[in-house]
Amino acid sequence: MPIEYDQLSQNDANFVPLTPLSFLERTADIYPEQSSLIYNDRHYTWAQTRQRCRKVASALKARGVGKNETVSIFAYNTPEMFESHFSVGMAGGVLNTINTRLDADTVAYIIDHAESRVFIVDRGLWPVLAQALQSAKHQPDIVLIDDEFAAPEEQAELPDNLDYITYEELLAQGDDDFTCQAPSDEWQALSLNYTSGTTGRPKGVVYHHRGSYLMSLGTVTSWSLPHSPRYLYTVPMFHCNGWGHAWTMTALAATVVCVRAFTPKLFFDLVEQHNITHFGGAPIVLNMLANAPAEEQKTFDRTIHAMTAGAPPPASVLQSMADYGFDVMHVYGLTESYGHILQAAPQPWWDQQSPETQAELKSRQGVRFAMMEAVDVFDEASDMPVPHDGETMGELVMRGNTMMKGYLKDDAETAKAFKDGWFRSGDLAVVHPDGYIQVKDRAKDIIISGGENISSVEVENTLYKHPAVGEAAVVAMADDKWGEVPCAFIETKVGQEVTEAELIQFCADNMARFKKPKRIVFGALPKTATGKIQKNVLRDRCNANG
Repeated sequence: MPIEYDQLSQNDANFVPLTPLSFLERTADIYPEQSSLIYNDRHYTWAQTRQRCRKVASALKARGVGKNETVSIFAYNTPEMFESHFSVGMAGGVLNTINTRLDADTVAYIIDHAESRVFIVDRGLWPVLAQALQSAKHQPDIVLIDDEFAAPEEQAELPDNLDYITYEELLAQGDDDFTCQAPSDEWQALSLNYTSGTTGRPKGVVYHHRGSYLMSLGTVTSWSLPHSPRYLYTVPMFHCNGWGHAWTMTALAATVVCVRAFTPKLFFDLVEQHNITHFGGAPIVLNMLANAPAEEQKTFDRTIHAMTAGAPPPASVLQSMADYGFDVMHVYGLTESYGHILQAAPQPWWDQQSPETQAELKSRQGVRFAMMEAVDVFDEASDMPVPHDGETMGELVMRGNTMMKGYLKDDAETAKAFKDGWFRSGDLAVVHPDGYIQVKDRAKDIIISGGENISSVEVENTLYKHPAVGEAAVVAMADDKWGEVPCAFIETKVGQEVTEAELIQFCADNMARFKKPKRIVFGALPKTATGKIQKNVLRDRCNANG
């Protein structure tokens, strides 16, 4: 055996840490004058985007941002949000994108947990941040995005004594000659994304440079992306870093069209105006398009490729998408897996099937993406793979290079998630005879509503704060628009009365409004012999009754 193989070592010439930041350098070098970002009247080339990112990176570095320093951003899909996916990492920092629908209490928790050094905020979201800063222990530097295209009601008034700098002022402070700080180790943290956990408090999922690089290229191959696509960014960039598509599209020298606030009319207009070829979105986006007023809808004589993740879209919606000229690929993923890692990869014989059968086949979560090493379904008792019979349920498990580093400051939950060389998703699934996986239930009781995760425990904890609530259980209820919505079952305390409307309003006043229950059912809760509430019975009950 030639042991000399092992004597050849890594060096700076043959081993360079992987990072998606390198995509920007390459694309700007090769296609400097090609259109990069379009946002209403704002247009940038790839050379301009790189220059803006470099200047913001140098300005952040001057403010103390470096390795393991967190920069939080609370913003919509505007150029500033896109640029932050490069500038923060170029400074060596960790990007923390925050859900724009979160309440002030949760934002305050994230600021303290992440130890945010700089906080970039859209003016329209300032009222939420202002309230969060009142209770947060950390007081980060404030950078304000003053978007000229924001609606008048989003032009929040700022206090006279507020110490802040605008994003454009930060940019102006930057150094034109700044050199990107490539990571010394590809395992270095690149981004921090918060996801709902079973405790109700969000957990900080940490991504590394290597994983984001591989996710980007895995998306290219699995979605069969061409060079220079024209991409409409309808996926919120706060969600799994917009599924990593900021990095993916940069690698392909795409033209990215930014959308601050989605409406069906705007969507159809932009697709037509900018000759869009690709877009992504939760099933609710497809539902909204399918149910838009006829005068707003447009059909196209070319194929437009869509990626959707979450609860599978109904067959009727898929058919509507086909009528528009949209080819939809259903995918599955988690925040912990950098987003999508399973796809309903089409087979040639699917085209010969009825529309109903095709919709059923496309609704399955499918097979692993190219960059994933393994995805399986394990029997919970034996911890062995379940038979491929489409009936036997087990836990969905996975391993690969696009799995999180772990949960920030939570060793116990990290150890629980990673067991015996597999990431344990907590989702229950079956494997069909053709090897395609289909998720059947969510063991964590997470409700996926409009592509966003809602913790049933968090909603229950809020309900328990009401003086009339004795016991509460929240489950997912099917919804034509949102895919799933929270449905609450309540046992009131003896002698106490409360109406459905009052409880829903109470939740809206005490948590993010999108998490509030859409329906309240009063009555005794079914329980096991040990006193545990039988959520499976409640789930069946609320969906059977519509």
